[in-house]
Amino acid sequence: MDERLKMLKALTDANGISGFEQEARDVMKSYIAPYADEVTTDQLGSLVAKKVGAEDGPKIMVAGHLDEIGFMVTKIDDKGFIRFQTIGGWWGQVMLAQRVTVMTKAGNIDGVIGSTPPHVLSPEARKKPVDIKDMFIDIGASSKEEATEFGVKPGDPIVPVCEFTVMKNDKLLMAKAWDNRVGCAIAIDVLRELKDVAHPNTVYGVGTVQEEVGLRGAKTSAHMIKPDIAFGVDVGIGADTPGAKGEGKLGDGPQIILYDASMIAHKGLRDLVVQVADEQKIPYQYDAISGGGTDSGAIHLTADGVPALSITVATRYIHTHAGIMHRDDYENAVKLIVEVIKKLDNDTVKALTFQ
Repeated sequence: MDERLKMLKALTDANGISGFEQEARDVMKSYIAPYADEVTTDQLGSLVAKKVGAEDGPKIMVAGHLDEIGFMVTKIDDKGFIRFQTIGGWWGQVMLAQRVTVMTKAGNIDGVIGSTPPHVLSPEARKKPVDIKDMFIDIGASSKEEATEFGVKPGDPIVPVCEFTVMKNDKLLMAKAWDNRVGCAIAIDVLRELKDVAHPNTVYGVGTVQEEVGLRGAKTSAHMIKPDIAFGVDVGIGADTPGAKGEGKLGDGPQIILYDASMIAHKGLRDLVVQVADEQKIPYQYDAISGGGTDSGAIHLTADGVPALSITVATRYIHTHAGIMHRDDYENAVKLIVEVIKKLDNDTVKALTFQ
């Protein structure tokens, strides 16, 4: 496994649902610090790594979010089963019989999501999806008292389980939390690629917190940085599976998001990115998403406005335990953002602002 794959494994294997991102933040910090002049956090917990090219140049923000979707313990019933709250967007049909990790102060505990067995349901009930409110987590406890002895208590985070895996086609990578440790990896690699390169700006590689519950860390970190230009880097929809509809195809390059529910792409910045991609012969694809959004949706509304663009990596099965992405798309996203950053001097940014 090469060094880049080791980084991706460390980032995705780390546990960090919204509001509990410390483990993922520590991993990101360990990888990005060697390429930054300064690493800090905002008061909500987002990581901000600063690399100075030109002191008087514009401030460029490259933001991926640290958090992944998961669950939170809300109560333990008398038989020792855990009731939970979803954290982030879950579709109930992908949850049943999936393994989870309950993170307690006493250590991590293995569990599985369960429900009433279909064998004892009526024929009519078996035809209906199980409601999330009727699911529970089995940690092997025989009573509430035993679960409490294990260290479980309300408020503990619960994380999906899927170990990072290089698939038989070694360009395809499977893991939990691609949404959005791939964005964090892109931010790390952008600073890595700029380490010994002159660039006419200051670049901020950011790992935001609580994106999945309302783009919260993007608001606070952007307020701290006050960027002149921003890129939200995230997963996009991998729509190349049977029955799927959409534009995203794994291996066809990073996605330039024209529109989502949180933002319309800044025209000037979008056109510059496309121009650079064409000049450098970097593959790319367009997408427009009617629902959802990325950190760009919060960043572009900071102060008196920030020209922003979302660049995403098409990923299959997002918001489930196991996603699949294409390594080339990730690497081309890094290359594209680095080449654009090299062009973002004061004059270029000023011209973009008024387009």
